[in-house]
Amino acid sequence: MSQLWQTYHLPSTVEEAVDLLTNFAGGARIIAGGTDLMIDLRFGGGHATFDALVDVTRVAEMIQITPNDGWCVVGAAATHTAVVGNRDLEHGATCLVESCGVVGGPQVRNVGTLGGNVAHALPAADGTTSLVALDAEADVAWGDGRREWLPIASLFRGPGISAVDSSRDVLVAFRFRLSGEREGSAFKRIMRPQGVALPVLGCAVWVRLDESRQRYEDARVCLSPVAATPVRADAVEAELRGQPVGEASLSAAVAAAYATLHPRTSKYRATGEYREHMMETLLRRALPLAAERARTGVASAEGVGMG
Repeated sequence: MSQLWQTYHLPSTVEEAVDLLTNFAGGARIIAGGTDLMIDLRFGGGHATFDALVDVTRVAEMIQITPNDGWCVVGAAATHTAVVGNRDLEHGATCLVESCGVVGGPQVRNVGTLGGNVAHALPAADGTTSLVALDAEADVAWGDGRREWLPIASLFRGPGISAVDSSRDVLVAFRFRLSGEREGSAFKRIMRPQGVALPVLGCAVWVRLDESRQRYEDARVCLSPVAATPVRADAVEAELRGQPVGEASLSAAVAAAYATLHPRTSKYRATGEYREHMMETLLRRALPLAAERARTGVASAEGVGMG
């Protein structure tokens, strides 16, 4: 591996990691699980070499999952397996557990991280889709010394283009409110079956019911990839708010999706027409499941470990 990087560093704090990146002046890269970076280095075709890799998997705040007073902070270097195995997240952020549970296979989930899923800025990323539906914020330590919490959507500039520069900045953690009374979430996806775990389309939803548990009081929906960056399905959400849980509101949500969301054709995933049709399939699976979890207060993640 010496031809790919010169030195390898294991900082114990975020500040130390940022300092290392600064010292190498763009010649270093952040690494955690490495499931994407190593492939890019070996097979990306650019013959890239780095002065250093900065491994953040020993930075305590970046690997911890910490629920506190209705919120949860998930370190960006927490693995998909750690997310899947966390009971607080299974109950309070079920969609995130379900999305992390279908990333790759067990070996990938054991080392791949939620932060890596987000940092690659791909609009099809499973973990990202659920974080958008959870209205998450991201903790970013910038190379200029600033550190701030930002809306998750602000990290994405285009397909594969992140606002966070892994040669200068550190994506530290994510935070979101855990589902409370009358709230629930769900994640469903369609994927290619050839063993590459490539999502054709994913859908994460979060809902809150009114006090009668018969109507949608609020909803957040993310279908991806349907745009250059992960986005909320605003028109779909608007059709649900205030409406009774049932077929009529579900059909109206589907109609809004058809009218406003237009997935493009991808030679790696599927035709735009097929993916558009699958929006209805996923909404009809995810929304009733999230509503039932909100109604009963019982949430058990489905499909986990099916990669």
